[in-house]
Amino acid sequence: MGQARAYLLASLAAFYLVALATPQVTADITDEVNLLWGKCNVVRDGAGRQTVAMSLDRSTTSGFSSKLKYLFGRIDMEIKLMPGNSAGTVTTFYMMSEGPWQYHDEIDLEFLGNSTGNPYTLHTNVYARGVGSREKGYRLWFDPSQDFHTYSIIWTQQYIRILVDNKLLRQIKNQMMFGAPYPNYQPMRVYSTIWNADDWATQGGRVKTDWSLAPFTAYFRNYKATACSPSSKACGQSSPGSFGTELDQTQQQQLKEVAANSKVYDYCDDSKRRIGSPKDCESQ
Repeated sequence: MGQARAYLLASLAAFYLVALATPQVTADITDEVNLLWGKCNVVRDGAGRQTVAMSLDRSTTSGFSSKLKYLFGRIDMEIKLMPGNSAGTVTTFYMMSEGPWQYHDEIDLEFLGNSTGNPYTLHTNVYARGVGSREKGYRLWFDPSQDFHTYSIIWTQQYIRILVDNKLLRQIKNQMMFGAPYPNYQPMRVYSTIWNADDWATQGGRVKTDWSLAPFTAYFRNYKATACSPSSKACGQSSPGSFGTELDQTQQQQLKEVAANSKVYDYCDDSKRRIGSPKDCESQ
């Protein structure tokens, strides 16, 4: 019965093919997200744009989530990370399903802090039905603490794409037919958090968080969801062009450049772990 339900939901998702609603562009990010815990302060910049300033100190982590859940779509967020010595900290932007943890789905972007003068690492991962360990890590080609940059997740039934300033960083194809798990039918909510992980985040945990520099603050603005909530009746009317099934030549070249110049870890190349199936790794 459970398996039949899963297939039914997947079929319904394909029929409604998401990201079909009119893009939601709001003046205020708090129209779209709930401030959940910790120190999440709402400020406005010189242009009047609302920004969430989310802070970490020794006693408090912080986080917010989208008010809606989505089944496929595109999520964009402008983020500005904390400057200077951010070693030990992790700032996140991700999607995650609700329900039993052992069966959860998740699409992860984690910004791993570093000591002054060293770049951030953007750590990416995907979970499907509780199965993860498909990490890839990248050194960004700019300083993400100097200005806002747009980070995007595109999630369809065929693929997941992660973009930075609309440049394709990573693609994960749906390879369920070959036995690779894929997040295919559980709606997910969007989250951003900031927390301490100095046991592993910076140089494998060798560099610890310097709490004398706290609070560590990251900024979030211009949240945009081009997607459908699971209960939406407006799905199926139009489709944004960015959801094309095949990569164009520019996107293919972007993937090659990022892999050659920015990628610092790939689970498919990790001979010690040996967790990437040939078909799954070949598709990426």
